[in-house]
Amino acid sequence: MATVRREKAQAPPWGWQKHAACRGLDLDLFFGHDGERAAERESRERRAKQVCASCPVRSQCLDHALAKPERFGIWGGLTDTERLTMLRRRNRTDAA
Repeated sequence: MATVRREKAQAPPWGWQKHAACRGLDLDLFFGHDGERAAERESRERRAKQVCASCPVRSQCLDHALAKPERFGIWGGLTDTERLTMLRRRNRTDAA
């Protein structure tokens, strides 16, 4: 009788999402719509960031958004503009 060797299954690259605080929430909270007014955007982003603040996989989410890079929405508690600023700072630091 042959012995079967079982290898430990690796977690899928998006496995962290099943632990995300945003799981099951309306995506409109994290991604604005065309024509969204500044006051609406600021309020929506503030609420989304509150969800992210208590998220157990926030760092994995942000790492994903920076590596991909995700161009839109709130990821890891940062807006697209905040992530772009972070990437630019990293690039300047790496170039120095």
